Amino acid sequence: MSTDPSRLIAALARDQVSLDLKTVDLCFLAGLYLRADRAALASFEEDALVDMFEQVCDVVDPGADRPRTRATHAIQRLRDQRMLARVDGAGIVRSGEYALTRLAAAVIGYLIDDEKLTRESLTLLTGTLRVQLAEVLAAAKRADSEQSWRTSVVAPLRVTVGDLVGGIERRQRGLDSQQEQVQAEIAALLQADWFGAVERCQALLDTTTDTLRELNEVLLRDTHHLLALLQEIQALATDAAQPEPEQAVQRVIEHVDRIGAWGGARQRAWSEYYQYVHRYLRDVVRLDPDRALSQRLRDQTAGWASTPFHLLVSAAPSIRLLRPLESRVERPPVTRARTDRERAPDLVEPEDTGLTIRTLVAESLAAGASSLVEVTVQVLSRFPEHLHYAITGRVADELARVTRARSAFERPWRPVDPGLEVEDWELAARGATR
Repeated sequence: MSTDPSRLIAALARDQVSLDLKTVDLCFLAGLYLRADRAALASFEEDALVDMFEQVCDVVDPGADRPRTRATHAIQRLRDQRMLARVDGAGIVRSGEYALTRLAAAVIGYLIDDEKLTRESLTLLTGTLRVQLAEVLAAAKRADSEQSWRTSVVAPLRVTVGDLVGGIERRQRGLDSQQEQVQAEIAALLQADWFGAVERCQALLDTTTDTLRELNEVLLRDTHHLLALLQEIQALATDAAQPEPEQAVQRVIEHVDRIGAWGGARQRAWSEYYQYVHRYLRDVVRLDPDRALSQRLRDQTAGWASTPFHLLVSAAPSIRLLRPLESRVERPPVTRARTDRERAPDLVEPEDTGLTIRTLVAESLAAGASSLVEVTVQVLSRFPEHLHYAITGRVADELARVTRARSAFERPWRPVDPGLEVEDWELAARGATR
């Protein structure tokens, strides 16, 4: 059958392929599957099929009449749906032999096998797959003809490696089914025992979380090694100009990539579900252990048509802004004109203000000045007005060096300039006592 999706779907629609399996049919196929596995049978005679169907009817529908006739119809119905295949060539001359088809084995295997992915099974499968790929890589290095490539590389990749990858994917689907069962069990626990199910739900969540984390660690480690081996085989096939091995390797690479993507996707999905259940347990179950609030809400919702209720919310005032809104304006950066900083220095007359102040203070004291104000007024009269503030402090500093200050507890403030006042001192010679 074509692998093109459009043609495949059209062919299935043309042939009107369908499955209609009742409970008795599934039980009948399961009985045949288990008997063949236990007794190592490859096929069944028609009498054995009828006998198995009668046993199934005794369990599923004990009061059914004409079980042999029903068995004949069931065998034909299962043959029409490609669940049973007649393997002898006698036709209608005698009773035939029948075998379960691959479709029947897959359906029953899904129902009765507990093939879920565990750390042990994943480690075993990936380890075996790594060994097989190493052998294929060694064979690819030795291959020197198209036939050797097809025999030692393409065939193992399609059969052995394909079966191992298929086993991993099949167990992944089993683990997906187990996760769905865990979610259904958590929902059933909360329905049956509202508050008492909290610890049980927590244990289920933690167990599944640990399993997924371990599987993800194995997948991250092993898929890296598998892809490295496959890429090396693909490089050898490319160098040898062998398109068929290269396509086979690319197919396996896509399978391995899908396995790694499955692990990451399930980890993210379960993390979201884990957080959701924890929020529900914390915000709903623990806050309402008796389900009083939940029951009242359910009753009010159910009776809304007869006694409607509404939720009224007052409008919150807008935030008052203390200044008007202004659109943002891009201001230009602050700059200044370039100037010539290497100009020639200005020539000025040499001066020594400190020596001048010292001389003027000594002259004022010699002239009989007896207070800070008198000395300051005399000195300031010799300097321009814009220097008076600075000169006043230097006059006081010079007087403190050459004299001693005498004053009452409260010193008066007196003007020395139209815009300047100082705290007045009475002066004495440097050696006098206060």
